[in-house]
Amino acid sequence: MAHAIVVAIALGFALVVPAYSQMPLPMPDPPATEFPPAIPAIEAPPPPDPSAVDPPPIATDARLAGDDQQTRLVIDLSRKIDMRAFALADPYRVVIELPQVDFQLPPSAGERGRGIIKAFRYGLVMAGQSRIVVDLTGPVRVKKAFVLDSADGQPARMVLDLVAVDRETFLRAAAIDNHLPRPPYPPAQADEGRERAAHGDREEQRADPRPVVVLDPGHGGIDPGTRAPGGELEKDLVLEFASMLRTKLEATGKYRVMMTRTDDTFVELSERVRFARQQRAQLLISIHCDALAKGEGEAEGATVYTLSDKASDAEAQRLADAENRADIIAGVDLAAEPDEIADILIDLAQRETRAFSAQFARNVVKEMRAAARLHKRPQKSAGFRVLKAPDVPSVLIELGYVSNPRDLKYLISESWRSRAGDAIAHAVNSYFATRVAGRGAGARAQ
Repeated sequence: MAHAIVVAIALGFALVVPAYSQMPLPMPDPPATEFPPAIPAIEAPPPPDPSAVDPPPIATDARLAGDDQQTRLVIDLSRKIDMRAFALADPYRVVIELPQVDFQLPPSAGERGRGIIKAFRYGLVMAGQSRIVVDLTGPVRVKKAFVLDSADGQPARMVLDLVAVDRETFLRAAAIDNHLPRPPYPPAQADEGRERAAHGDREEQRADPRPVVVLDPGHGGIDPGTRAPGGELEKDLVLEFASMLRTKLEATGKYRVMMTRTDDTFVELSERVRFARQQRAQLLISIHCDALAKGEGEAEGATVYTLSDKASDAEAQRLADAENRADIIAGVDLAAEPDEIADILIDLAQRETRAFSAQFARNVVKEMRAAARLHKRPQKSAGFRVLKAPDVPSVLIELGYVSNPRDLKYLISESWRSRAGDAIAHAVNSYFATRVAGRGAGARAQ
């Protein structure tokens, strides 16, 4: 029986040997001079890489059909997946929640609508979850939402059928639908992972007294931000710039630098604020680009914004309104925001934080004058939601206008980005040097 056990282990089987057997096999004793041959140990194979074993499904094409009474959206997929569709009001949208999908759709997919559908956007919301947000011309009912498996040479297909209804019917259906349980996609695990990471960061912070600077590349994932005439996306430009700035700040050895996102993932505005507060950041720098639509005139140069209850001018209000729409664009139900945001709004009266924000903004403008073109009014203020942490000095830097050819040339220039990054890094150094001096004089800095 010893031979049988050894062979089973060598073949990788789990063999349980009973204490007795009803039908024992004859096992003659071997001669005293003979021994069973040694079987070399077999090393267990490494665990499979989940990403290599099960890559995300691929979306390859999208099309619309129908009229202003009933419209269908179809998306071709490499394999069948789960989905959930629900409606949101003000503005009218349908949100489709999916597991993580690799969107390889044509570049213009979603830009033009048909029937009830004005347009649609798609992208990664967080690790493990993707989302499609469908903009609507008016209230609708989700008549059907399903995924067909591949068959008869056709790929798997996600199908969304929408029917026009009145507002009362829409709100009643939305209220019922939005209270249904949502599928257990990995975001819940991702939230747990973020909490564990944040706990680890706090432990590290206790052992590392350097100031924490949070860099916030705007937009991401399903929210592309502004788009240049040549197709360049704000979310990509600002992520590249923020990553470069992080490298420059870390190279000084003076700061611990965190980023609200490090890849093409959407992050809610409230989560960006929460992240900075959770990291106990001493400074938040939100990075963006601006754009003017055709017919709205020309503008150029970088602008630095701080928080205020009243916008410094109409252009600042326009930009704040556009940036504050990020959650709507990504299909976030603003009615479900946590009470923490209300608490933050109440705490906005903290004048010290605003004073520090304005001080840093002045530093940035001063340093960037020698490195980049500035807007004719380079320092402004408005009610940006991402700047509303009551205890974290925060600024939003618009690097330039992607709608302006010269600004866009700078934004995609590695040498310009490096000079602008150096200027912001110098502004950070000056800011914290002043803060340290203030502490020495007895001023409470944070």
